[in-house]
Amino acid sequence: LERHGYEPTVCRVERAGPMATALKEQPWDIVISDYSLPAFSGPAALKLFQESNLDIPFLVVSGTLGEEAAVAMMKAGAHDYILKDNLARLVPAIDRELAAAASRREQRQMREASAHLAALVESSNDAIISQTLDGTILSWNKAAEQIYGYTAQEMIGRSMSVLMFTPHPENELNETLKMIQMGEQVHHFETTRLRKDRSRVDVSVTISPIKSAMGEVVGASVIERDIADRKREEAERLRLIDELTRALAQAKTLRGLLPICASCKKIRDDNGYWKQVEVYIQEHSEAGFTHGICPECTKKLYPDFVAENSASSPELIGAPDATNRQETP
Repeated sequence: LERHGYEPTVCRVERAGPMATALKEQPWDIVISDYSLPAFSGPAALKLFQESNLDIPFLVVSGTLGEEAAVAMMKAGAHDYILKDNLARLVPAIDRELAAAASRREQRQMREASAHLAALVESSNDAIISQTLDGTILSWNKAAEQIYGYTAQEMIGRSMSVLMFTPHPENELNETLKMIQMGEQVHHFETTRLRKDRSRVDVSVTISPIKSAMGEVVGASVIERDIADRKREEAERLRLIDELTRALAQAKTLRGLLPICASCKKIRDDNGYWKQVEVYIQEHSEAGFTHGICPECTKKLYPDFVAENSASSPELIGAPDATNRQETP
């Protein structure tokens, strides 16, 4: 092995216990087992190896291995067998099986990554759709089903233009696909889509090119997010801002200069009409009024009443409390 460029770290075992311990204590690249040992055997070593669930080559080297035993070992899971009188086959067998093990690991990692990505796509709250360069839908996740009402079976194979709420959906689709074919990403933009029941839904859209291992653009990934709730919140916020602006505008009118008649005390409003003070204030604020009569007006308007009551109850005349008020609704 060293003559062929390997620098092996070796652990030699001759019993099941030490072999089990060695397999657990550190990672190994390959197991080379003799078929027959005084206290151990190739078949027993192979069984112990398989119980460890390691995906590395297991090679059998023997000087007495017959064809029948060799076939049995291969059927049991050994990757190859080499006779001791033909050790020239050992290094090529190691090269081949290490490469095969690396390929299996790579494929397993790819499958795991694909499964993880598929789980992410299916659990996403955003509609995630893949399409060809002519706009034909290739995949359709659960969120897309929930947002648009179409099942994956209904949409795969159809054109993305089915969802577009424009006078000429094919034109819009073609313009987008031209950008994707050039390798450009279509960043977040907002638009309106059509559901299966033909109702409308506001969405935020991002479209990215899908490239092959060679870097060639082969399709597009579309991510669409339902923004209906956000739109409603924005509309409600704008409504509240408008109401507040109107209220502030009214309040500013009362704090400014008010055109008031020096004689009758009426106030001129923004439209040029003259209104009673209480009417104007009620229209421009939250204030209300109760009506009474002050002592001075009482003397002026009802002198006989004042004179009659001043003789019997002089202390009441001019008092500011409720006994001297005449309220009108």
